Amino acid sequence: MSGRLLLDDLVAARAREFAGRREELALFESILDAGAAAAVYVCGPGGIGKSSLLHQYAWFASRRDRRVVRFDAAETGPSADAVLAGLARAAGATPDSAVTPDEVLAALGGSPGPVLLIDGAEHLAALDRWVREEVLARMPADTIVVLAGRGEPPLAWRTDPGWRTILRVVRLRELDPNDCREVLRRRGLAEASQVAALGFARGHPLALVLAAEIGAALGDRPEPEGAPAHALRELLTALLDSVPGPRHRAALEASSQVRVTTEPLLAAVLDEPDVHDVFEWLRGLSIVEYSGAGVRPHELVRDLLSTELRWRDPERYATIHRRAGEHYHRRLAAGDPVVFDLAYLHRDSPILGPYLSFVTPGGAAPGDLVATPMRAGEWPRLRGMLERHEGPGSAGLADRWAAEATVSVVRSGDGTPVGFFVLLALETLDPAARDADPATAAAWTHLEAAAPLRPGETTLYVRHWLAEDTYQEVSAAQTLMTLHLVRLYLTVPGLAVSFLPVADRDYWVDACAYADLDHRPPADFTVDGRGYAVYAHDWRAVPPSAWLQVLAARETATGPEAAPPRPDTGPTESEFAAEVRAALRELGRPDRLAHNRLTGSAVVTAATRAGGVASGRAVERAIRAAAAVLEGSIRDRPAYRALHHTYLQPAGTQQGAADLLNLPMSTYRRHLVKGVQRLTAVLWQRELAARADDGATTRGDTSNADWPESGR
Repeated sequence: MSGRLLLDDLVAARAREFAGRREELALFESILDAGAAAAVYVCGPGGIGKSSLLHQYAWFASRRDRRVVRFDAAETGPSADAVLAGLARAAGATPDSAVTPDEVLAALGGSPGPVLLIDGAEHLAALDRWVREEVLARMPADTIVVLAGRGEPPLAWRTDPGWRTILRVVRLRELDPNDCREVLRRRGLAEASQVAALGFARGHPLALVLAAEIGAALGDRPEPEGAPAHALRELLTALLDSVPGPRHRAALEASSQVRVTTEPLLAAVLDEPDVHDVFEWLRGLSIVEYSGAGVRPHELVRDLLSTELRWRDPERYATIHRRAGEHYHRRLAAGDPVVFDLAYLHRDSPILGPYLSFVTPGGAAPGDLVATPMRAGEWPRLRGMLERHEGPGSAGLADRWAAEATVSVVRSGDGTPVGFFVLLALETLDPAARDADPATAAAWTHLEAAAPLRPGETTLYVRHWLAEDTYQEVSAAQTLMTLHLVRLYLTVPGLAVSFLPVADRDYWVDACAYADLDHRPPADFTVDGRGYAVYAHDWRAVPPSAWLQVLAARETATGPEAAPPRPDTGPTESEFAAEVRAALRELGRPDRLAHNRLTGSAVVTAATRAGGVASGRAVERAIRAAAAVLEGSIRDRPAYRALHHTYLQPAGTQQGAADLLNLPMSTYRRHLVKGVQRLTAVLWQRELAARADDGATTRGDTSNADWPESGR
């Protein structure tokens, strides 16, 4: 049996088709000739040819009888253990349990030292220090390490006195015209078709590969005018025209909209029971990358496909997003961690997209970070982060919660804390401690006044959340925290309300509005002279399933209405309260109450169906029934009396009501405000209960016709 491997033929074929990059190859040959330790960092944008250059480096090294070890960092998880296991497999070992650094170094050892080629180096950013000091620095002294990534080498590579002496940075650019022609010639494209292909590709290696594959489709079309991006879009159109059929085109377009494509997801998006043949075609394309999580088009191709689809066929664009979202919703209900995939669907939103810049196709989490519980002895370090950003007063308040609350720490791959967040359930806190913190005191008071918790319900208050370097601004750590919280919101049993304080309201106002978080001014607070705006979501009014529908509707919106109102899930708490105040002014006038938007609320609709009364009278009955609850409460009696003499049996003027109650006007007004608030709270609780009784995760029986625009 011959000792020749298929890999040998693959390497030789790649070498035959490779063209250009003479300076980069000469540099590597000189490093091989020197026989000393070296580090080469190849960087450049997606599709520029980094992986192809690494294949060529491997061929050069193997011809010198150097052992070559190839490792793709994009194929591993975000932890040090996953990287060690991946390196061990790349070195030929078969780990069946946790691997130690010494075991990996033993597998990579030998004389001369190996040529270690690491592709996807950007996925190791969070582990950079550990990779350099604990793995690479302990390899044989004549090891050659080549890393390829999209960005520049991390700063430590360029500033460390040791590494910078052996580091060579290779920045890849577009190919020159002669090299472009050579690429096309070696891929078999006829010379007559090369002019059009060169015009479309503009020196971009991946575009050249695309051009070679669809040269026949391009024909003799002249070079298009405009920027290279326009030429690439034209090239993409030709590619789409050359796919085998409409199902294949639909599969390619679908893959551009989701983080990674699996066969079940593709079946859901195409709405077909069996898509195995199309999926196999998709994964075999040269423009599609394969990973353990699924397949994904190269980022250059993805961007072009997505942009083209959105303007050409916005209805299909929306359909793909809707079906993908429904697939993720089903997986989420089954307990699968797909919140990153859900977030990726919003990356093109002009409002939410900038907040999701760290949710990328590569990696399981933004920046390959992880969130784990706080470890023993970590609080002083976390407290220092908090005090640096929020001051000693805030840090002092957090000392109490660190011992009682859930503290989750965001860590880099080597376990170093880079941020944290603190979660509280307000109803479980010691009342004295809750009242001592202005944040929790304000939130609890607001909750009790607006919509008290019912038995079995809970709250989630994100008391502190910050990244070490960027505080509450968008970052990889902040993104991971946000998505972790979303997963909790969608899965915590009995969650009634979630609260989120922000230090910079202007910075977060658009994202909060998009995510259906309402600003709750009564819950705002101040610590150390710094004000915090508090946003909240009532999960009883808009439960998880309805909330996901809200986001799905906004996900594919375009233009000025990119964050349209939520679908018909019932009035918000603030809308409901405004209509209660309006209805109080019209009590005794059922003809006018018939135009109040409370006629479309669940509590009034239920009363109308049950009692067969007109909608206006049903509104008045609901208000008077709620007022009776206040009348029966000793604590609410003063507030009820002010409400009674102002609206239920009016004295004519507020001064007259105050005189009847023998109260100063200021005291009367204070009781009246409380009476309206308590009446609204009782009605709101009944509204939520009525929605639950109807099984209303959306508005159910309540349509736009039932919730009319106010006639006032």
